[in-house]
Amino acid sequence: MNVSNPKQNIWQVIFASSAGTLIEWYDFYIFGSLSLILAEKFFPDSNPTLAYIATLATFAIGFVVRPFGAIVFGRLGDMVGRKYTFLLTLLIMGGSTFAIGLIPSYATIGVFAPILVLILRLAQGLALGGEYGGAATYVAEHSPANRRGYFTSFIQTTATLGLFVSLGVILATRLMMTPESFNDWGWRIPFWLSIFLVLMSYYIRIKLHESPLFSKLKAEGKTSANPLKESFGNKENLKLVLLALFGATMGQGVVWYTGQFYALSFLQNTMKIEFIQSNIIIATALLFGTPLFLLFGHLSDKIGRKKIMMAGMLIAAISYFPIYNAMDSTVDMSRKQEIAERYRIERNSSESNGTQFESTRKIREYTDGTIVTEVTVNEKQPTKEVKLGQSQTIWVIFLVFIQVVFVTMVYGPIAAFLVELFPTRIRYTSMSLPYHIGNGIFGGMLPAIATLLVQRYNNHLAGLIYPVAIAIICLVIGVVFIKERKSADGFEEEPEV
Repeated sequence: MNVSNPKQNIWQVIFASSAGTLIEWYDFYIFGSLSLILAEKFFPDSNPTLAYIATLATFAIGFVVRPFGAIVFGRLGDMVGRKYTFLLTLLIMGGSTFAIGLIPSYATIGVFAPILVLILRLAQGLALGGEYGGAATYVAEHSPANRRGYFTSFIQTTATLGLFVSLGVILATRLMMTPESFNDWGWRIPFWLSIFLVLMSYYIRIKLHESPLFSKLKAEGKTSANPLKESFGNKENLKLVLLALFGATMGQGVVWYTGQFYALSFLQNTMKIEFIQSNIIIATALLFGTPLFLLFGHLSDKIGRKKIMMAGMLIAAISYFPIYNAMDSTVDMSRKQEIAERYRIERNSSESNGTQFESTRKIREYTDGTIVTEVTVNEKQPTKEVKLGQSQTIWVIFLVFIQVVFVTMVYGPIAAFLVELFPTRIRYTSMSLPYHIGNGIFGGMLPAIATLLVQRYNNHLAGLIYPVAIAIICLVIGVVFIKERKSADGFEEEPEV
């Protein structure tokens, strides 16, 4: 069936949908990208480790509430329409993100700082819970059946591109000012910038027409009066929702967050890689890996969604421990030779907003180009920074890139897989919930759970137990219970399960 709208072609639909979704992901992820600084600003500094875990927990809260956003906005999208629902989520996300950049620090307003951050993080999570399902459904309902995987894969790039843009904006802001100024107030700029991006995206999206399939249903009076009851009260549809969760999105979620967010967290907090270099490593890997979303989306139209997603989970589960062990070994100083005569101590003094900063840096250089700096600011507990040499930097970029390949395998085809499971009248609601439970809870909780596992077992690699276990469980369920299908000729046909 030709579902094209004569007033807008598929590329207009993809551009408008993707631009808005990218900005929402940007808004959502700058919080995680700046988690170390936010821990200092919004939580007591008496226990830095506990403050960081609390920040990760606040970050995770935004994921935990995503399923509730999927229910609220999914219902709205199936009753009112796809277009206006994801316009609303865009404005909520942008306003919440901008407001986080305005919150005074813990030192200024005390316990109200983390409370306000938590409230706004909840709003972000609710908004994102309604955004993705709407954008994916909107694009899918404009796409020809034999290219649905390819066209929806453009939406799949936006999550990674949003992270990439957030890292780029943070790096650009950091490079324009001193470390002290960035730590003092400059970190707020990426949050403030979101309001302009959101307004631009809103202007682009407001010109879109409603999905043709939904418009046809609405004109015929066939839209669902109770999408929640039809989605989760109907035994057969509930079976599909559970299969989508435990056989696909759960494993996809942990692979996505391991290959990007946990990789960044591991670089910064376990390996102690210097802030700018760690972000450059992740951003470079994402830059090279992002086109593969389109490749695997296209392949899913040819060979099926299941084969690609299950292969991605399997390879990821097998590879994570050796990959992270190889990453960790690059900062094993017992394997390196120090250049003793280059050891030096540097002292600097600067002022930002009336605050005087006295810093001491003890610097060690190694023959492979690695530089280790121990930094003490205003006599606080010293921190360690590692800057890798060129060859090792390239090696770590490659190791992160391999993880991004796994991400593209499981994530590229999944939008098409989900939209093809459910009928048009309840698609927004039905696909959004398993997606956001799989990604929001199983995936979003990964940084906090992994950090706790590392603390519990005092082992750098212990955090990987969680994503490997979840990926294997999902792989088994998916292989056993999901039957392959590709390029379904119509949304209304019953999928094989």
